[in-house]
Amino acid sequence: MDSVGGSVGGVASDDDDRKPQSDEAHSAFAPVGGYDTALPVEAEEHPTSEFTVPRGLRIPPAHEDAESSAFTPPPSFEARPPAHFTPAEGVPMIKLIRGAPWQDQMRTMLRTPAAERPAPEATQRHEDESGPAVPRVLDLTLRIGELLLAGGEGAEDVEAALFAVTRSYGLDRCEPNVTFTELSISYQPSLVEDPVTATRTVRRRGTDYTRLAAVYRLVDDIGSTQVEVSLEEAYRRLAEIRRNRHPYPGWALTAAAGLLAGAAATLVGGGVVVFVAAALGAMLGDRLAWLAAGRGMPEFYQFVVAAMPPAAMGCAISLLDLPGVKASAVITGGLFALIPGRALVAGVQDGLTGYYLTAAARLLEVAYLIVGIVCGVLIALSLGLALGAGLNPETAIHSPSRPLIQIAAAMALSFSFAVLLQQERSTVLMVTLNGGVAWVVFGAMATAGHMSPVAATAAAAGLVGLFGQLLSRYRFASALPYVTAAIGPLLPGSAFYFGLLEIARSDIPQGLSSLSKAVTLALAIAIGVNLGGELARLFLRRPGAASPAGRSAAKRTRGF
Repeated sequence: MDSVGGSVGGVASDDDDRKPQSDEAHSAFAPVGGYDTALPVEAEEHPTSEFTVPRGLRIPPAHEDAESSAFTPPPSFEARPPAHFTPAEGVPMIKLIRGAPWQDQMRTMLRTPAAERPAPEATQRHEDESGPAVPRVLDLTLRIGELLLAGGEGAEDVEAALFAVTRSYGLDRCEPNVTFTELSISYQPSLVEDPVTATRTVRRRGTDYTRLAAVYRLVDDIGSTQVEVSLEEAYRRLAEIRRNRHPYPGWALTAAAGLLAGAAATLVGGGVVVFVAAALGAMLGDRLAWLAAGRGMPEFYQFVVAAMPPAAMGCAISLLDLPGVKASAVITGGLFALIPGRALVAGVQDGLTGYYLTAAARLLEVAYLIVGIVCGVLIALSLGLALGAGLNPETAIHSPSRPLIQIAAAMALSFSFAVLLQQERSTVLMVTLNGGVAWVVFGAMATAGHMSPVAATAAAAGLVGLFGQLLSRYRFASALPYVTAAIGPLLPGSAFYFGLLEIARSDIPQGLSSLSKAVTLALAIAIGVNLGGELARLFLRRPGAASPAGRSAAKRTRGF
């Protein structure tokens, strides 16, 4: 056997005879002992190295004809499509119908994931080619949202307004966020730039639906392609809205409070004397509340002092023992003007649309105001019972004996409620008729149909919400002015009063039972109003859907 390296290129060396020809002569690449490196007979004439392929290792044959690259998947890889993938026809694109109200358009955008929203079409031109000043647009947007939220508008509608303003000025990738006391909006210029975020706190709240309607008109003009509203013009109009005086003077508001209380007292079976007594008590309570507000007292104490005169007037009527005069109707009428129905409806609406934090804050506010009313009424009732006033729940919650008088009283109640809410004069007539229709529906179902008062109240409130939503869509305005005052005749003033009376007489179980009924009726009103509005949006043509049945929900979740 020739030694390793004994010949180069087939030429023998002269020193081969002088090298040791024994088995101890090994190469530096000799295999480690213990391995069988024997080669076949036909391969023994060739040298070996550490790169020799071990016996038993299978190498798949290479395909010489096919060209491969580094991106070729290995033979053992099996490509499987994911469980959820984009279909071949693509994701349906959202298209906004130009003639639809901007509230529905922006609500559709908010309920759509950010990646699927269409690019904004700026409706307002800019003098600077580089685009609008982002901080100024965000500041204007938050100021508009502040007026809407302070006026009692729902959180979803406020976010829709914020979204409409930013998209009208060409700002894409904006995300508004509304809570009970704070508004914020974030703008992402691009995927590589830092976001711009602005916030604003709502510290003062006031009821002025005329101002609310003016803000809605401003947002509608900003989003319209037919009206040019620059940033300077929008700021000017917003300043005018803030400076505008209320449409009704103070004496008109006090008279409206008296009319509301008198109409509510007549609605539950009172006569002329009861009407006058309830009106006087409510007007006195309203003046005391204005005095407390002027002194800077919190709203809780304003409700305490406002609830005491109507209850004291009822105790006085009971002490006089006039024949045919129901003292409970006097107190019930006074409570109608104090029950925070507007805040209750807004709170339940926020909860139903998925804004739970704002809904909890609104409902907590309602609870505090109701506790204030309870304290004021209990103080007056306890004093009256100590003086010997015979306060007994001698009337039913709703007296069905005088339908025509009750319908007129319900319409008068809605009219006075609209004045207290500072509504525009053009909407007062419609909301008055809406309140009369609500009472007719309630009376037909609860009296003639012998249905549950809770079901009748929910149905009547749902009809109010449906009419209010239709009117607001027709006028491109908020639905609150057409809804809030119309639900006034349905408020549970009698159940609320009887619960307080039983508690004052130390009958706690009966009082809590009556108060729970009042809470149930209030929730039925709020849910009915919201359901009526949703039905109006459900059956009318929805912007951005391939079919009316594909309407997006407020939250894409199944509850888990």
